[in-house]
Amino acid sequence: MKPTLFVLAAGMGSRYGGLKQLDGLGPHGETIMDYSIYDAIKSGFGKIVFVIRKDFEEDFRSKILSKYIDHIPTEVVFQSVDALPGDFVCPADRVKPWGTNHALLMGKDVINEPFAIINSDDYYGRNSFEVMAKELMSLPADSKDNYCMVGFNVGNTMSESGTVSRGVCETKGDYLVSIVERTSIGYNADHEIEYTDEEGKHMLDPMTPVSMNFWGFTPDYFKYSEEGFVEFLNKSINVPKSEFFIPTLVDELIENGAAKVKVLRTDSKWFGVTYSADRQGVVDKFAQLHRDGVYPEKLF
Repeated sequence: MKPTLFVLAAGMGSRYGGLKQLDGLGPHGETIMDYSIYDAIKSGFGKIVFVIRKDFEEDFRSKILSKYIDHIPTEVVFQSVDALPGDFVCPADRVKPWGTNHALLMGKDVINEPFAIINSDDYYGRNSFEVMAKELMSLPADSKDNYCMVGFNVGNTMSESGTVSRGVCETKGDYLVSIVERTSIGYNADHEIEYTDEEGKHMLDPMTPVSMNFWGFTPDYFKYSEEGFVEFLNKSINVPKSEFFIPTLVDELIENGAAKVKVLRTDSKWFGVTYSADRQGVVDKFAQLHRDGVYPEKLF
């Protein structure tokens, strides 16, 4: 069975100031998401599901989905702050979305096969989609509690323009033990990678695996998500900026022995526009990938 790719795109309108400002970074105005969809198709994914906000559905269908129609089946689901279970009522002043794991829950009625989940605005590289598709397609039909994530070398995820935040992974063999979010990861004067915490500065080996929110799950994960979201709401529904994140739930499942997460190593180089100064570098990288033949002149 071909896996599904689930694309987190509900933040597009607010993040970019409107759909019309989705940045065309490729030679023919391709967005970062276009490259992810192209790589997913080439790697064996069979369907794309997008989670968006209802208020820009019409624009999304006409300007974004239309280009994929002849290439792969697509579906759209919606994330909203009032999409809450049971008797929970969204606080009147809540504006911020409930986080990545809440967005993931929006796909539970349309995804019945192994699936991967990505951010719409990150470039992950072809090999990362290949290793994920291969792993998901190798799972037995009744597979449960065996998940995976793409582990990028931290040295392949850095910005020359400033510090970044990454989920630094502790592994045992091929499996994830824990993820610790490290902020202020950057280059020092010797161009070595280090991060800063309350205890000071610490070095990071460039080969250290980090999560870039590229996860692989089977549909049973939705049940854990539903249960975890109820627990989250009981504790944090009235905390204005609280969010229900995928790594938080994954960490809990690993810690209590409910699930295992395989780390799929890749040599792909992540990039994105973390800072405005990154933009030209990303444009140059896409242009080079086309010149090198990784991508055709036009994707779609």
